[in-house]
Amino acid sequence: MANHDFVLRNSGLIEHNDKLSEKSKKRLRKSKAENTLRAYEADWLDFYDWCTHLGFQALPAEPETIVNYMNDLADNAKANTVSRRLSAISENHKAGGYQDDNPCRSGLVRNALDAIKREKGTIQRGKAPLLFEDLRDIASCFDTADIAGIRDKAIILTGFMGAFRRSELVKINVEDLAFTREGVIVLVHQSKGDQEGQGEYVAIPYNTDPGVCAVTALKHWLEQARLNSGPLFRPLNKYKKVRDRRLSDKSVALIVKKYAGLAGLNAEDFAGHSLRRGFATSAAQHDVDERAIMQQTRHKSEKMVRRYIEQGNLFKNNALNKMF
Repeated sequence: MANHDFVLRNSGLIEHNDKLSEKSKKRLRKSKAENTLRAYEADWLDFYDWCTHLGFQALPAEPETIVNYMNDLADNAKANTVSRRLSAISENHKAGGYQDDNPCRSGLVRNALDAIKREKGTIQRGKAPLLFEDLRDIASCFDTADIAGIRDKAIILTGFMGAFRRSELVKINVEDLAFTREGVIVLVHQSKGDQEGQGEYVAIPYNTDPGVCAVTALKHWLEQARLNSGPLFRPLNKYKKVRDRRLSDKSVALIVKKYAGLAGLNAEDFAGHSLRRGFATSAAQHDVDERAIMQQTRHKSEKMVRRYIEQGNLFKNNALNKMF
């Protein structure tokens, strides 16, 4: 097959099905988000290259081939990476028509994954959360006499207060904002947790401290950038003029790192996800209940939110505090 046997983008189950209309095929091709497809493709190509180098068939693969690949990968990768690659291999086999005899469902493969997880552990060490107290320190670092500083302040405060993923943050359009007496309501058209694009609303109230008020920062950015429609957050050219295109999600990570460093923190510990994670952790530290945190973060599962809550309460509920 062409394209290194990666069939998720061009599944024969869809393309060669004469019973499907062209309209149906077009919609089915969008069943997975582009970011998901890119991630699956990168993981599949690693497996494909390994098979090609050693002379094995990648699609369909034998369970033993997958097990040997997993163990080679595990020499230098985390258990979560191995698990993610296995998901990509499995999804590509399903798209290739190997639904019932998918080698990834073999007991041999599942046992191999369990053994790797047991040996290496599955703890995830993500980027550090940017806490609410950190925002107060960062607030003095924004140069609000400069258009870049005005934009960056709006990005960081909105990202934190709205618990946005960086991909969600850069997809916001001016038309998605509804300012009210209480604050601003942001319409999120589609996100990782809303793959069907039903849309969700995120409310950000005014803050009594204007230095860390996302609503005030947003209004200031809209006024200074003279934006009435289109992408909310945009890059600047070398003359500090606002460009007519959307800011990249990688730029959000760089902006967070920049201001974390200016505030005296280790910039390498932070990234775009530090804003969303920081909100959840800070909310837990301030005794916000689980349901209210999930309403703002839009998590569908309690599992991840509870990890943030546990992290936020490491010192708060520490037995040593009572002893001291």
